[in-house]
Amino acid sequence: MNLANKLQTVIILTSVLLGIVLGQLSFAQAHADKLIMPFLMIMLYGLFLQIQLRDIKNSFLNYKFTFTSVAINFIWTPVFAWLLGRILLNDVPELWLGFIMLMVTPCTDWYLVFTSLAKGNVPLGASILPLNFILQIVLLPFYLVYLGGAFVSIDVFNLLRGTLFVLAVPLILASISRKLSVSFFNKEWFDKNILSKTNAIQMIFLNLAIVAMFASQASIMIKNPALFLKLLPPVIIFFIVNFIVGQLTGRALKFQYRDIVALNLTTLARNSPISLAIAVASFPDKPLISLALIIGPLIELPVLALISQLLLMIHTSTPINNKL
Repeated sequence: MNLANKLQTVIILTSVLLGIVLGQLSFAQAHADKLIMPFLMIMLYGLFLQIQLRDIKNSFLNYKFTFTSVAINFIWTPVFAWLLGRILLNDVPELWLGFIMLMVTPCTDWYLVFTSLAKGNVPLGASILPLNFILQIVLLPFYLVYLGGAFVSIDVFNLLRGTLFVLAVPLILASISRKLSVSFFNKEWFDKNILSKTNAIQMIFLNLAIVAMFASQASIMIKNPALFLKLLPPVIIFFIVNFIVGQLTGRALKFQYRDIVALNLTTLARNSPISLAIAVASFPDKPLISLALIIGPLIELPVLALISQLLLMIHTSTPINNKL
């Protein structure tokens, strides 16, 4: 884990505070929102450079792990997230919808870092990434309409148009960039000169988007400082319950320790950048949805770090299925 990954929570929090400070300037507050979408699309371009959808077939080499992960991520988790929101966020519908968007999109990057830290099966965890990626894009509009449509007005056409635009453009550009780079040079050159820089691209432009978003919505944050505390209980409960679900399921299926870690992390870590891009494109008039997706990682990343250490403690104290 490099220094930027270790400090990701601090960097995001700094971006939030910088955005709020800049938001006190009338010029920044008036024009910052125009920068959010370009920054997020550049961030997604960096993410999509790392993903090859043809690798989706690799996820089916271990069908038991794949089907278990998919069932937890795309059947159990959406229902559980809706229920938590119904109980704890019912009085703030936009925050509830943002919470659902955060929880129904499995992570496509940093969960592998925490899997490695906990001595989990990183190749197995990586094999599920392309499938998680495509399923969340396909299913997110469905979840929003059927789980969120009852308490937040959703324009289905704008939702689909925003989702398609914000994802298709960087995905197509990333695919073209990869093919041209490999054709004119070779895969080794692409990996060394382009792919190695994608994490930095994502980090820089995600945080620029956060600065721009909080600059444009500074007045909302100043008037509603309790938003963070409001979101804290459902996020913490989500991680505790899903950690237990992953542990019990993995043990019931007789997974080895390394595979249980991979299952735990791929069903715990969430993908706020993709959800954030879709929220900005589809709900420009509902800023609390996007703010929930920024607040989420401030809680998530420290929790994942603690969970990786907890998994290591379980590994050293429990001999059953601990073979590395």
